[in-house]
Amino acid sequence: MVDSSGDADDKLAYFQAVTGIEDAGLCLEILEAHGWDLETAVSAITTSTSGAAPSAAVASADDAGSSDQGRNSVRSIEGSPEIVGRIVANTGNPPSSLAWKVIQLPFSVISGGLGLVSSAVGLGIWIAGGVLSHSLGALSWAVGRGRGDSEVSPLISLSAGSAEALRFIEAFEREYGGEGRTKPNFVSNGFMEALQTSQNSFKLLFVYLHSPDHPDTPVFCEGTLCSQVVAEFVNENFVSWGGSIRATEGFKMSNSLKASKFPFCAIVMAAANQRIALLQQIEGPKSPEEFLTILQKVVEESAPVLLAARLDEEERRNTRRLREEQDAAYRAALEADQARERQRREEQERIEREAAEAERKRKEEEEALERAAREADEKEAALERRRQEKALSLGTEPEKGPDVTQVLVRFPTGERKERRFHSSATIESLYDYVDSLGCLKTENYKLVSNFPRVVYSTEKYQLSLREAGLHPHASLFVELDA
Repeated sequence: MVDSSGDADDKLAYFQAVTGIEDAGLCLEILEAHGWDLETAVSAITTSTSGAAPSAAVASADDAGSSDQGRNSVRSIEGSPEIVGRIVANTGNPPSSLAWKVIQLPFSVISGGLGLVSSAVGLGIWIAGGVLSHSLGALSWAVGRGRGDSEVSPLISLSAGSAEALRFIEAFEREYGGEGRTKPNFVSNGFMEALQTSQNSFKLLFVYLHSPDHPDTPVFCEGTLCSQVVAEFVNENFVSWGGSIRATEGFKMSNSLKASKFPFCAIVMAAANQRIALLQQIEGPKSPEEFLTILQKVVEESAPVLLAARLDEEERRNTRRLREEQDAAYRAALEADQARERQRREEQERIEREAAEAERKRKEEEEALERAAREADEKEAALERRRQEKALSLGTEPEKGPDVTQVLVRFPTGERKERRFHSSATIESLYDYVDSLGCLKTENYKLVSNFPRVVYSTEKYQLSLREAGLHPHASLFVELDA
């Protein structure tokens, strides 16, 4: 079933334009009989009575890969004599003549240029009416190699055009290849891929449309196309593409190029605005000399155009390379600037960190000094208070008398201090006296007598001066603890 009424009307109009059948009802029946598949419907009409037996058309080498579809199409027509009769009545011709009608495709004429017959076929060549779309499909294509069929290559996913090109090349090889024979090197791609290849290699595209049933085809292929001088010239100066008019893409190209006489060859090239320039058509049988003369003329006249295209491409390539180099230089300069900025920022951050660390240490040192000074002041104040307290604890120095002991104290600095104590005063009062003088900055010391040496340590603090043997006179010196 067709998707929509608009699509059905477009297909019906297109089918009438292609086949020349004016009876819309008849066209509608044919389309419905083929499930609204335009290619199948057109192929059924063009192959059903091609001047040879239908079975022969179906069994041709070029249709080997799609024989099932061909047989079904032919049988749909063969099985309905009434439809065939109505086709003849509407067109005045048997269906076979419809094979050479021109499909109304969108293409325009390019004037001037090479001095050749030139026309441009739009890249929309494959999308007319939705039928001639360049569709891609997965095709499992096994190619036998080695000895016999025992070795088969892995399955390869090919486009429909590439699959047809491979089938054409194999059929051509079987028919006209021959061992050691020179022949055109047809590319195993669809037409558009071959055109792109020719454009990329700055060469023209040589197109050969193969009509397997035409009586002049064998002589032309063997005597002209595969002659050494022609084949070598074609291989050297062109990218070659071939297709059978019994296959889908070959049939489309025959209609697009308005092929009306066979053998048929054409020279095309990619043009501006996504169009294809038709430079030369070579129709009918030609001797190798005639064929080579035509090809040489096309090559000579197209040489300036190809040279200009090559120079333009080189200029674009140089411009692109220059732009890429400039972009690379800009990126390198930008990266260098960013690296310098990053390095500057990192250096600045390092300096700030060091400054912050130095400031922290300075503050810590200041705080430590302040704390030490405060502690020193506090210690000094404590010592002063202690001296005063001990000086008060000593009381008034007694006058000389029989119960009064005269004590002389020598300090490590050589300084001497002397005071009188009651003989009943304790050793501890002597320490209080030394502390009250403020001559020492430490509390760790001992009072020692020389002869005999006696150390008056804490265990003797409570002995009186008389008991300690220091009455009535005593001479002591201060010994600092280690």
